[in-house]
Amino acid sequence: MYDRYGPPDVLRIEDVPRPSPAARQVLVKVAATSVNLSDWETLRGSPLYSRIGGLRSPARRTLGSDIAGWVEAVGPAVTRVRPGDEVYGDNLMLKGGFAEYAIAPESVLARKPAALTFAEASTIPQAGAIARQGTGGAAAGQRVLVNGAGGGSGSFAIQLAKRLGAHVTGVDNAGKLDFMRSVGADEVIDYRRDDFTRSGPYDLILDLVAYRSVFAYRRALAPGGRYRCVGGSTSTLLRMLTIGSVAGRLSNRRLGVLAVKQGPAHFEPVADLCVEGDLDIHIDRAFTLDEAPAALARVGEGRAIGKVVVTVDGAAASRY
Repeated sequence: MYDRYGPPDVLRIEDVPRPSPAARQVLVKVAATSVNLSDWETLRGSPLYSRIGGLRSPARRTLGSDIAGWVEAVGPAVTRVRPGDEVYGDNLMLKGGFAEYAIAPESVLARKPAALTFAEASTIPQAGAIARQGTGGAAAGQRVLVNGAGGGSGSFAIQLAKRLGAHVTGVDNAGKLDFMRSVGADEVIDYRRDDFTRSGPYDLILDLVAYRSVFAYRRALAPGGRYRCVGGSTSTLLRMLTIGSVAGRLSNRRLGVLAVKQGPAHFEPVADLCVEGDLDIHIDRAFTLDEAPAALARVGEGRAIGKVVVTVDGAAASRY
């Protein structure tokens, strides 16, 4: 839990009453929760958009949205799941995954595939939805670039774009170059050494860590090309929403922010590909609940290769 924005050491373990589900809500006994960059941003309160709903202090005192576990109890009007079911989903609005129990709307949960462990399932909902929508429209022969490709969303995006027949370039730090190649990247770029906006041109750019100017991104696009960003600085996102759309139209290119659609319909297709062996899940490290601060730091500082997972207790760990 935490009461103020800041570094990982503002987090603490605290005993609280077990929550009760309201109408259309489910109480989940958490087995595993994967760490997303959005958790790191909401911990620090930066970029500014991460403070939506809580400008001065966190709106939710417990982080963790990508949960997997067992249904413990259901509230009124819940019809799709029942106690004992194994479920997973992106609980982005309520969060609470770094705990033994979490409340989630029934609508965000799906039944966990039997072929996936809880840890594996927890890596998919947010990262898979971003990757699938961010690479939508890629086609054989096109050049696709993924910036921030060594993390969870990025590694899924590389694989999805390759499945569509694209030539894929992955961008991240030097410690992730071999990993990006291993999941299918045709070319890799160390962003600390080379400026990817001066390479290309690319037909599609999925940017998971946008901090450059609109015009830098535009020059990296081929005519008719598309640029979509998901994360990054507030100023970059605002410029992309305003200047980007105009600059793109004037040059026969499309630049904008990817509005990610959430829910099982958008992440279950990715899970299906994982079950079929068409996509690989790479878990960088698994941490225990009391190690959640270290797990968040590993992701936030850019050291995670693939996904980082927090496992909640020994009973859950024995099910992996």
